Amino acid sequence: MQSLMKVVLAPRTGSATESERRKKKKEDVLLERSLSSSTRYPSMPRYPLSPLHGEVDVSEIRKANLKVTGMECAACAGSIEKAVKRLPGIEEATVSVLQNRAQVVYRPAFVQEESIREAIEDAGFEAEAIVDDAGQRSGSISRFRIKGMTCTSCSNSIESSLKKLDGVQKAVVALATEECEVRHDAGVISHVQLAAAIDDLGYEAELLIAGEETNRIRLQLEGVTAAADFQLVKEMLVALSGVTSVDLDFSNAMVTVSYEPDRAGPRTFIETIEQAGVFTAKLEAPRGRGSHDRGLEIQHHKKYFLWSLVFTVPVFFLSMVFMYIPGIMEGLEHGRLNGLSIGALLRWILATPVQFVIGRRFYVGAYKALRRGSSNMDVLIAMGTNAAYFYSVYIVLRAATSPTFKGTDFFETSAMLISFIILGKYLEVMAKGKTSEAVAKLMDLAPDKATLLTLDEEGDVAGEREIGAELIQRRDIIKVVPGSKVPTDGVVVWGQSFVNESMITGEARPVPKKLGDKVIGGTMNDHGVIHIRATHVGAETALAQIVRLVEAAQMGKAPVQKYADRISTYFVPAVVVAAFVTWLAWYVGGKARSYPKSWIPAAMDEFELALQFGISVLVIACPCALGLATPTAIMVATGKGATQGILIKGGQALEAAHKVKTVVFDKTGTLTIGKPIVVHTKLLTNIPLHVFYDTIAAAEVNSEHPLGKAIVAYSRKISGEHSSHGQQQHEVRDFEAIPGQGVRAVVDGKATLVGNMRLMKEHGIHISEEAEEHLRDVETLARTGVMVAIERELVGVVSIADPVKPEAARVISILKSMGVRSMMVTGDNWGTAVAIARELGIERPCVHAESLPEDKARIVEEMQAAGTSVAMVGDGINDSPALVAADVGMAIGAGTDIAIEAADIVLMKSNLEDVITGIDLSRKSFFRIWLNYVWALGYNVLGIPIAAGALFPSTGFRLPPWVAGAAMAASSVSVVCSSLWLKRYKRPKVVEEIDTSVQR
Repeated sequence: MQSLMKVVLAPRTGSATESERRKKKKEDVLLERSLSSSTRYPSMPRYPLSPLHGEVDVSEIRKANLKVTGMECAACAGSIEKAVKRLPGIEEATVSVLQNRAQVVYRPAFVQEESIREAIEDAGFEAEAIVDDAGQRSGSISRFRIKGMTCTSCSNSIESSLKKLDGVQKAVVALATEECEVRHDAGVISHVQLAAAIDDLGYEAELLIAGEETNRIRLQLEGVTAAADFQLVKEMLVALSGVTSVDLDFSNAMVTVSYEPDRAGPRTFIETIEQAGVFTAKLEAPRGRGSHDRGLEIQHHKKYFLWSLVFTVPVFFLSMVFMYIPGIMEGLEHGRLNGLSIGALLRWILATPVQFVIGRRFYVGAYKALRRGSSNMDVLIAMGTNAAYFYSVYIVLRAATSPTFKGTDFFETSAMLISFIILGKYLEVMAKGKTSEAVAKLMDLAPDKATLLTLDEEGDVAGEREIGAELIQRRDIIKVVPGSKVPTDGVVVWGQSFVNESMITGEARPVPKKLGDKVIGGTMNDHGVIHIRATHVGAETALAQIVRLVEAAQMGKAPVQKYADRISTYFVPAVVVAAFVTWLAWYVGGKARSYPKSWIPAAMDEFELALQFGISVLVIACPCALGLATPTAIMVATGKGATQGILIKGGQALEAAHKVKTVVFDKTGTLTIGKPIVVHTKLLTNIPLHVFYDTIAAAEVNSEHPLGKAIVAYSRKISGEHSSHGQQQHEVRDFEAIPGQGVRAVVDGKATLVGNMRLMKEHGIHISEEAEEHLRDVETLARTGVMVAIERELVGVVSIADPVKPEAARVISILKSMGVRSMMVTGDNWGTAVAIARELGIERPCVHAESLPEDKARIVEEMQAAGTSVAMVGDGINDSPALVAADVGMAIGAGTDIAIEAADIVLMKSNLEDVITGIDLSRKSFFRIWLNYVWALGYNVLGIPIAAGALFPSTGFRLPPWVAGAAMAASSVSVVCSSLWLKRYKRPKVVEEIDTSVQR
């Protein structure tokens, strides 16, 4: 049997004084009143006034996550919990010894996070706030948009340069999104210095997000002209409660405000500034993210391509068409200056702006790359076009100075080459914009406007007004009408309705919402009017966190990408060498008459033929295709997963999922519904039923474990049936949770044990033959038997059933057909575990029962040591070590926050069939990635020899440089389009069938 009380979920001790109980009861009454609507004015609901309105909001609940060091055993965790729970306003305190973490749910009206931290330190341990998923105090995270990158060589050089800077902990550059994320110590290096470092490398960096700007906003001021005006604005803002600092930017008429979100917000600042009646203020326009700012880039490339056509099309006709039309040909050859014709002069004039104005970006990119000792695609293009252009200039100048000189210019080669490459970049940017559409669609879910309710001094609704959704502050009361979107995360404080959450969770059925229920920003209110109290705003909302998670996943690099990065390091130098060798071989071969003179076109000589082959080799090679093969596929796959309710935390998780051969399932809350109920009671002594349950419920009253909650709930039901007795108050002391066994405590002076067989045996409790036989019968029925001993005597057995999820058996069967073995690891007893495994079709050797949290992690590690790639699926805090240890950790979305943070993939709908979808999506994605690599590498392996003239001796086929350039541009576009094919991904039909059957 799983531990009734996990070490990380130890309940509140029972040693509270009567005054503390009265205080807690008073808080509960205040909360109940705060959530009740007015009975006097049904149309005017009443709410407790928030601190922003001058009164403390006792109903607000917050969660603090802290890293705790110095713990050695369960006793340490228990002492920390006791120390924290002595503080007023503590709702729940959970401590994980294995993860060195504490999670505390508290009411900020009575206690602050700093007081919690101090209480832990007073208990003899060290504590600090956790600010990142790894549980470590990290530096700031700044994100930049980087312009000017062309291939993985660029992204790799930026990464390596940033990592060398003092204060930079981590730097990731994503070529596909053209973004850079840097984790750094803001005290050592700021985001301004990072941007300058990127600019020094020859790229343009635009700040998107600065980590040190948490709870900091920038306001654009209007009407502020003099220094005195700025000072007045600063004084007005500094005087506000909750404002920590105000910085003025005179040159841009901006003001930056740092604040405590619980006490102030952007709407308060704007209203305060505008109260003077002279000045106005508005939030700084948000910087572009995802595909939202692709429009300008697309227009930029389109404009350059159209201008290149203006010059290139005439060059093409002058070189390829008019020279073969009688009459026109003579006109172009007429009026020679020595050997220089009008046609050649026109081609020179038209090709020059294409080469130096439209093609300037290639010169700039090549210069910057060479300056830092690297090479990229710009180097290849610049070398190829320069060779064609300047050789043509040489031909023109020789013709102008010699009446007998005859030569062929290649102005059309350089002009058409640049035009086709720009066309390729234009198509590539459009295609890349589509890869991040998922993020854009998620961002668009949030509405622009919200209806804010204003309250009078009594807490009644006095009026309403429309505000921008970005101006919502914590504890605001927002009205949501039918057919409109919920503007932010909150709690329903009045009304009831059905909310469609499919856009966030993927759950198709509308979810009923009533008083006290949570709502998610971006979801659609289908029916009734509801009023919600904002609990999370701005970057704190679930939607914003999902967007950040998807963006972070798209920024991450899959391990498979290291192959492309390694190849790109040597790619460009190798191509340059290959191009030179090609030119030299054809030129020397021609001079040495190694091939017939008839192979040389009439208008060329050996040098010109060799030059064309060399240029073709330079421009057909494409490192971009290699660099885009992995990140574009990951972008599309993670975005598609998010729309399916599956959050994949990066390329590494996506890659690992397709290798999974074994899936380890937790039982309670994962394979089972997680809401167990008491189905039978076996009393072994002469004790009244309600007394029996009153006693064990007293020990379990604050338990967060599902079995403990089931016992407490059933006890309340029994007390209701014996209402004449009432539910007595019991004195509980010396409480201890024993992981994997149960709990023990002294209830009303009597030693009480509630747990499994192991707990009883370790405490010397005699187990009668009748009790053992009853336990066997209970376990045969896939139920959990909870044994109760009072004063060292076994007094009864409680049978608890946790129904198996209807889709569980089908999921296990489908995984087996996919070649994936399923295992079950649980803290429950062996009998129940084996019975449930038999029902689900899991073989007996694949069952591990009575496992502690560390046992689960050890089992996963043992399978990995045997060479098996393992995925762990769980929902509880005690699953977190195994989730971290597994190759892929999958957290059920309805599970605990710690489990979700520890996982690599979050199944938001909490449906088991999404395990199948996650693995299938990973397999499809990596098939697409390898297909991209095969195409990109195969393209270069085949294209370079053809461009070098491998087919010319046998077939006479020669690839002109401008055709080679067009083919090079097409390779990048084809790889991106291949990745975009993942947008068509659909869940396996068997998963759809499971969903349909479950809904029925």
